[in-house]
Amino acid sequence: MNTLPDFKLETHFSKWEFSAKYHLTASDAQSMSLPELLAMASDEDKTAFETMWLGYTETFGDPVLRHTIANTYANQSFDDILCFAGASEGIFAANTVLLDKHSHTIVVTPNYQSHETLPVAIGEATGVPLNENDNWSLDIDQVAHAVKPNTKLITINFPHNPTGAILPLDRYMALVELCRKHGIYLLHDEIFHGLGGKHSQHLPFIADVYERGLSLNVTSKSLGLPGLRVGWIACKDKEVLLKMERLKHYLSICNSGPSEQLANIALKNKDAILTRNCQIVEKNLPKWSAFFARHPDLFEWQIPDGSCMGFPRYKGTDGVEQFTQKLVEQSGVLLLPSTIYSSTLGKTPADRFRLGYGREGLDDGLAVLEQHITENTSA
Repeated sequence: MNTLPDFKLETHFSKWEFSAKYHLTASDAQSMSLPELLAMASDEDKTAFETMWLGYTETFGDPVLRHTIANTYANQSFDDILCFAGASEGIFAANTVLLDKHSHTIVVTPNYQSHETLPVAIGEATGVPLNENDNWSLDIDQVAHAVKPNTKLITINFPHNPTGAILPLDRYMALVELCRKHGIYLLHDEIFHGLGGKHSQHLPFIADVYERGLSLNVTSKSLGLPGLRVGWIACKDKEVLLKMERLKHYLSICNSGPSEQLANIALKNKDAILTRNCQIVEKNLPKWSAFFARHPDLFEWQIPDGSCMGFPRYKGTDGVEQFTQKLVEQSGVLLLPSTIYSSTLGKTPADRFRLGYGREGLDDGLAVLEQHITENTSA
């Protein structure tokens, strides 16, 4: 594997995420305290957490947790599940196991950086851009045109980071059939599944509809529990799961036992947590829409299909990079410029920014953003 480049998004967050006063670009939903989560637990699960033995856990993940994870799918069993220390470890493991220097990968752009940089570091990759003039959808014919004899993997992410787009079901199933025809693995980053407004129509999990599908998920985003650092991949291909489990011996070895116990509680209460988080999304979306309606000369906005993120266009003459930098340095409001989502595989938008609306407390940040625009920004 070639040397990996600097992870632009995470480096930006390392500098600003905990120092900026108003985090308006978060991709995770509202979190909760440990007592709040434990209050949702059954007596049995709470006792299991409070009396647990703090030794090593199984590399595949706690069997009880794997059963609980499997129950969130339509067609998975506990032995179709491999747990990871967060989703990023799963992304690394999947790419490392499936690809080699002779492999070709197709990735959508823009996207979370490691979905591109890992395939590029290992072998060859082709980027297929989402169409911003077609609700950020994916042209399946363009994907088919990019397929090569050595294409081993296609990576997608819906609801999409950073646009919040969800692929129409007919295109999704057409992509599955394309992969099936060529024997291509399909890694679907589904970490925002279930999160969105009342209008959101989520896709079936890829592991439930495709025998070579890898469903990547985590407690961090839709459930708003990134502190647990528990992710997983569901997949029917037992050989691939076993290879990833063996690679995990070089990575985290096993997950944190307390985190697995807490993840089990969270997933058993998934519906209640998702309902709460979707209600926050539903409450916050009109606030962003009203803000953009007040500034049509500066912004272009469309309501995303799902997740808790949007990707509006900035039309100011200063450019999005200067706008977001000045905003965080002068007013403490953090947004992500689209330059962070630039790709080596093709052109990506350079005039947009990522915003978030999955957390409480949006009003204060929006008020400061409004004041900043009034005082500092002109079209």
